[in-house]
Amino acid sequence: MGLRAHVEGVLHPEAYHGPQPATAGTSGYFEGWYVKLVSADLGQRFAVIPGVFLGPDGQGEAFVQLLDGIAGRSWYHRYDLADFGAASDRYEVRVGPNTFTPQGVHLELPDGTLSGDATFATPLRPWPVTRTSPGVMGWYAWTPKMECKHGVVSLDHGLAGSLTHLGAPVELAGGRGYLEKDWGAAFPTAYVWMQTNHFGAEGICLTASTALIPWVTGTFRGHIVGLLHEGRLWRFTTYTGAQTQSLSIDDEHVRWTLRSKRGAVLDLVAERRGGALLHAPIRTEMHRRVEETLDARVHVRLTDADGTVVLDDTGECAGLEVHGDLPRLLAGG
Repeated sequence: MGLRAHVEGVLHPEAYHGPQPATAGTSGYFEGWYVKLVSADLGQRFAVIPGVFLGPDGQGEAFVQLLDGIAGRSWYHRYDLADFGAASDRYEVRVGPNTFTPQGVHLELPDGTLSGDATFATPLRPWPVTRTSPGVMGWYAWTPKMECKHGVVSLDHGLAGSLTHLGAPVELAGGRGYLEKDWGAAFPTAYVWMQTNHFGAEGICLTASTALIPWVTGTFRGHIVGLLHEGRLWRFTTYTGAQTQSLSIDDEHVRWTLRSKRGAVLDLVAERRGGALLHAPIRTEMHRRVEETLDARVHVRLTDADGTVVLDDTGECAGLEVHGDLPRLLAGG
């Protein structure tokens, strides 16, 4: 990849970063977009994940994964590489007859698993991108060979339209959506990820992850946490100097406390719930199994540096993944 293409890619985390056209080669590569759809009554919850995997053995596949967060079921629909297309300067993805754009999603998934049109009723709200801090990765986005990179395409947006799931109608008018993505060589060997934008008031979103990150000097535990509240994005990230004060994981909860460089404190308590298995990438294939739920709850308490409680609320319909070498993650790498 040339310098100009690298710069354009960094400044467009929502876009496709792989080869054009998508062809497998001598090193593994994956890219996937996570589209969360929740109905107004919270009774229908789906994650739709289009993407591509390019294997190091010259083989590859496109896919659309589907997670039904209510039933706790998942489906993995495989497509030929020729069925995949994506823009390198904007969010625009096609996998077979399924399309994903800033206006919404058109689905024709096999076996009646999900079909129809989910439209985005309000503009997407991405994590801000600047040259010095291009999206959720911050300055780490400029490093060319990180194992896995991350982007937040929309922290929160309204939904409209309707779908059909296994013959049953899904009405999305008044619902809420969220959209993120990952790309690189493989998922981290250990990580915690949680996300919810269903709080007592509209327009609040939490996205939070911590993972083991391979680096030149060894592996370290990094974190990216953003809390959108009343139009302000509170950042608790490794690159902004925020620190994890405590992190514990058991069968029922993830408890995590962070302190920003300026003294704000964010307390997170996620209630773990059973979910369904999704396919995740390793360097040689797309089929490591990872359990994810859309039925978790996350209690969020944000306290400003002066001790003022800014937010004390619980987010519903939360996505939650806890995976990998957790003792090593808890030990910090």
